[in-house]
Amino acid sequence: MVRRIREEDLQAIEGAVRIHPEGMTAQQIAEALDDAPPRRTLQYRIKSLVDSKRLNMEGSGRWARYRMPQFRTIRAYALIAEDKGTGNLVGLPLSSAGVEIRARVQQPATARIPVGYDRSFLDSYRPNATFYLSEAERSRLREIGNAPIADEPAGTYAKQILNRLLIDLSWNSSRLEGNTYSLLDTARLIEAGEEAEGRDRRDAQMIINHKEAIAFLVDTAGDIGFDRYTILNLHAALADNLLPDPDAAGRLRRSGVGIAFSVFHPLEVPQLIEECFDQILAKASLIDDPFEQALFAMVQFPYLQPFEDVNKRVSRLAANIPLVKANLAPLSFEDVPRELYTEAVLGVYELNRVELLRDAFVWAYERSARRYGAIRQSLGEPDPFRMRHRTEIRTLVSDVVRGGMDKGGASDHIAAWVEQHVDEPERERFCEVAERELLSLHSGNFARYRVTPGEFAAWHEAWQQRKA
Repeated sequence: MVRRIREEDLQAIEGAVRIHPEGMTAQQIAEALDDAPPRRTLQYRIKSLVDSKRLNMEGSGRWARYRMPQFRTIRAYALIAEDKGTGNLVGLPLSSAGVEIRARVQQPATARIPVGYDRSFLDSYRPNATFYLSEAERSRLREIGNAPIADEPAGTYAKQILNRLLIDLSWNSSRLEGNTYSLLDTARLIEAGEEAEGRDRRDAQMIINHKEAIAFLVDTAGDIGFDRYTILNLHAALADNLLPDPDAAGRLRRSGVGIAFSVFHPLEVPQLIEECFDQILAKASLIDDPFEQALFAMVQFPYLQPFEDVNKRVSRLAANIPLVKANLAPLSFEDVPRELYTEAVLGVYELNRVELLRDAFVWAYERSARRYGAIRQSLGEPDPFRMRHRTEIRTLVSDVVRGGMDKGGASDHIAAWVEQHVDEPERERFCEVAERELLSLHSGNFARYRVTPGEFAAWHEAWQQRKA
């Protein structure tokens, strides 16, 4: 009688081998499994995977090594029409493994095998021992993402380009969700609070939520990390006013969810969702390389689906946490085709394969790093005094605007505030900087001071009035 092997036992072996592209011996596979079976049983299961071509075997005997099926290592190029306004094609380099994943997830759903959440995909990942990104890829990304401000406080780089980042990342992340706002619409909404006519109010809410979530990450860069405080509050900001149950924002889900156009079925047991969520946070926190941390977040958060909705948005902004903290160029997903991104995530859901998402991640980061490097260069070197006092300056300017103060009232308020909060040697310089900030404030830049369009309009009217 032929022994029947449970599919979950085979998937556990595949999960261990998948993240070791160099291959594993049978002994190494046994050590990687949480509950390894007897040696003969394990060998029988491995042989079944080899016979069904789910694993490749190299060598023989005790030194035989097992790998996931490999595809040619040459790089193929996918040309995808993404810009519907111009019809331009975006050249995005894909590994041959990425091309193969696309082919598999593009098959009709009826031809794809239904799968559930495979915890071994998470369990088998060992921080700083196994990687989604190769050493060469990590080195390359660090080379192009580095800025000469690594020793500055966390978030310095992002603060220097915050106005651009708020628009770029809000628009691109929303676009990947099917949002209909154009880049210009997004800029108007973020800078002036003007909603686009004839558009769904939910689209405006999605973009505003992104702006608030990005600002949260940048403003609190020294305090954020892969912990419950950060990720739950990130979800709360992104999901604000978008979920049927308002209490679900910032809370792990307690019921099942479905994935449209996919044969993947996420976990449904609340206790297991909690366990896996904490396990993702713990593993992410142990990863030393910021780019590996970023891609790990983009893979594991959507795969778990810890929230009722907005999971992919959380993963894209969470990917920026290590970049913001390390003063590396942020990732804005500029030009990433929505169709390709969807296929890459399906590859994770249904195949536990990260190569296509990795291809998109590497390509997108290179474009983002070059863009923000050029922007930062055009802005010149930042004023170190303003950088050192940026929080106090923001607080003071915000107080003046929210208080609807005219020029005289603002001058008196600034002088009194500075005398109380700033050391004597720096008071004159601080007053000058704060007053210049107020004089340069206009409808296109007030959002960085966390004031509403209504508050700005009321202040601006008072500010422009002349004394009789």
